[in-house]
Amino acid sequence: MEQFEKQIQLENSNLVPLIFGQMDKNLKQIKELFKIDLLVREDILKIIGKKDDVETVTKLLEDIINGFKDEGFLPESKFNYLLKYYAEGNVERVGDYLNDVITVTSLGKMIKPKTIGQKIYINNIRKDDIVFGIGPAGTGKTYLAVAMAVDAFRKKEVDRIILTRPAVEAGEKLGFLPGDLQEKVDPYLRPLYDAMFEIMGAENYLKYLEKGLIEVAPLAYMRGRTIDSAFIILDEAQNTTKEQMKMFLTRLGYGSRAVVTGDVTQIDLPMGKKSGLKEVEIILKNVEGIGFVYFDKKDVVRHKLVQDIIRAYEIYENKGMDQ
Repeated sequence: MEQFEKQIQLENSNLVPLIFGQMDKNLKQIKELFKIDLLVREDILKIIGKKDDVETVTKLLEDIINGFKDEGFLPESKFNYLLKYYAEGNVERVGDYLNDVITVTSLGKMIKPKTIGQKIYINNIRKDDIVFGIGPAGTGKTYLAVAMAVDAFRKKEVDRIILTRPAVEAGEKLGFLPGDLQEKVDPYLRPLYDAMFEIMGAENYLKYLEKGLIEVAPLAYMRGRTIDSAFIILDEAQNTTKEQMKMFLTRLGYGSRAVVTGDVTQIDLPMGKKSGLKEVEIILKNVEGIGFVYFDKKDVVRHKLVQDIIRAYEIYENKGMDQ
């Protein structure tokens, strides 16, 4: 088989150990997956092997190098994603998709999509007035929705942000919990608080909360309202009933946008109650202006083991269905 060779000129040779990883861990994974030779001569990388493999590894390395240029480092999770993406035969430059800056946190950190699924999600939120983000834990559904809400608020595209979740397994029976209303609902809304604190900063968050420009409330408090010029996020939507989902979606007023997130594999509704999120997929799938984005285990951006856990559960559940 004829050997093919390509070269990448580095800005400086200091990039080599960063690209190759600790004890050449990254290099070993690349060579094992693509059956290529990778040689270094000062500030030149030489890739040698079959033409298709060389072309793929060249694009992979260029994306890795651009990651260092943009952020000064490359998280292991991003390297693993890039490696897996190209190993599956995707030849489109994934790095071009992952350089979209959504907004900047209060500490100056740029928030970008980390997977193609996340980029598709962001594109849909920009395009459609209502977007459903459906998929497993750890895919960034809630965090990115909050980032998009803050970005729209900062650009004055909306006047306020409303964050809501069904509290206490969607039954919203808050009376049994100790404390006043805020103390009762706080544990259920904590993931939304955390995202807002990180992106907007605690001081700004509390200031806007006091002015009523940010509202965090259980889903029951949406009933009977028409909400204009707001970015509304419904989180944990798999735990809405069909009545609650219809109620929420019909609150949307002029100039408002909504993002609905959920994981249909983690429904906590009582036996016999159908998830509003599962039903809405059927009812609204052909309505213009409404987008559905589905995440899978490849979009998980938490610890690598989270992907393995999701995969193991899928295998187990599929076996159960076959029996």
